Amino acid sequence: MNPSPFAQPYPTRRTVLRAAVTAGATLPLLSACVTSGKDSDAKAETGAKSSTNPLGVKEDAPLEVVIFKGGYGDDYAKKAEGLYTSKYPKATIDHKGIQKVGEALQPRFVANTPPDVVDNTGAGRLDLATLVGAKQLSDLKDLLEAPSFDDPAVKVKDTLLPGVIEDGTFDGSTLVLNFTYTAWGLWYSKPLFASKGWTYPKTWDEMMALCATIKAAGIAPWTYQGKYPEYMNDPLLTMAAKTGGTDLLKAVDNLQPNAWKSDAFKAAAEAFAELAAKGYIMAGSEALSHTESQAAWCQGKAAFIPCGSWLEAEQKDVAPKGFDMVMGAVPARTASDKMGGAAIQAASSEAFIVPAKAKNVAGGMEYLRILFSKQSAKSFAESAGTLPAVVGATDGLTLSSGLDSTSAAVKAAGKEAFTFRFRTWYAPLAKAVDDATGELINKRATPAEWADRIQKAADAIAKDSSVKKYTR
Repeated sequence: MNPSPFAQPYPTRRTVLRAAVTAGATLPLLSACVTSGKDSDAKAETGAKSSTNPLGVKEDAPLEVVIFKGGYGDDYAKKAEGLYTSKYPKATIDHKGIQKVGEALQPRFVANTPPDVVDNTGAGRLDLATLVGAKQLSDLKDLLEAPSFDDPAVKVKDTLLPGVIEDGTFDGSTLVLNFTYTAWGLWYSKPLFASKGWTYPKTWDEMMALCATIKAAGIAPWTYQGKYPEYMNDPLLTMAAKTGGTDLLKAVDNLQPNAWKSDAFKAAAEAFAELAAKGYIMAGSEALSHTESQAAWCQGKAAFIPCGSWLEAEQKDVAPKGFDMVMGAVPARTASDKMGGAAIQAASSEAFIVPAKAKNVAGGMEYLRILFSKQSAKSFAESAGTLPAVVGATDGLTLSSGLDSTSAAVKAAGKEAFTFRFRTWYAPLAKAVDDATGELINKRATPAEWADRIQKAADAIAKDSSVKKYTR
């Protein structure tokens, strides 16, 4: 089955983005009961605000921290707790590293006795939509506006990578702060390319020329995680977004009529139809799982594979020594693209929340101020081999080839790191796109049929009054 980011340190696109909002395997709260409970009127622990205590933490107030102990472990969280107690030595911290977050915490949210800060991640996590609707989450505005733990001249909000705040914002309020950052692109072996004299293509025309050369060398130019065509959506949608710019992102996510029939999508769909028509996708890829296709790629049977930045961690026991995988940005489709060639899809995950009914809300936010410091983020990057959602977290570190290339790609993209939101908002539309792309790249649908099929699904959702609509 498709790997889960909550049992391992490498998410898929579907699980990353669903974790960011509402879908996936979550444990819903009993919404009819969330406002009951004998402790609902308990007063929060607060102290006086100052330049050194911008969130008004009561120095001797206990702090309860609940962390999802999955692939990343929880040592990184404990290190941040150590920084907290160094600043507030009178405070005691109750740390819980668990796996079934929803099962453990649902009764406490119902009783209005939640912890002070929660890493709401993992299969069976609490359903964010229910928490948001029941007003069970603190607005993190004060935290975002507070001076960062590293530099009082820089606000917390200005230390976060592009899209992190938006990923946790619901109806105008930021209620979730995601700690890790995933980027998507095309992966290849740097030594293989160097040995063959191949240069990573910056445009699609260059990609097609290189694919011809690769095929002539007896190697399949591309493979993909065949049973999960969503992996091929990433480069296709990225290409379209580069051509159409932010207007295209808004049109798609806001379910605007004929958004999927735009020239940008037409050109991108035609590009991937060409990839298939010329035999540049490894034969049999459609029948492969993610592990099988990625193993074939590591064995040198294909030159490129699309994936998110968890790929290196996932292949650490499979890739041969010296394989040195790196990620490149999706090549530009046209010379008049509205986004630069370095633009990439990226999104944050590992959702931290501060419950509204917590006893120590200020302490929960202060803990996040410390966790999202560059000091804590660097420590996490070193131990987890994963990019944190903090600007500059990997600066000065000796990184693996994959993480180094991901960090460089995110830095090169700058503010042109983007994501579509329809996948999290409208699961049926996400499935329609996945299915249509599977048909397209296996030559069972034309680019026009691909667009028609997806637009029909988008229109159906737009007309369905039972589906809650979101606006970008």
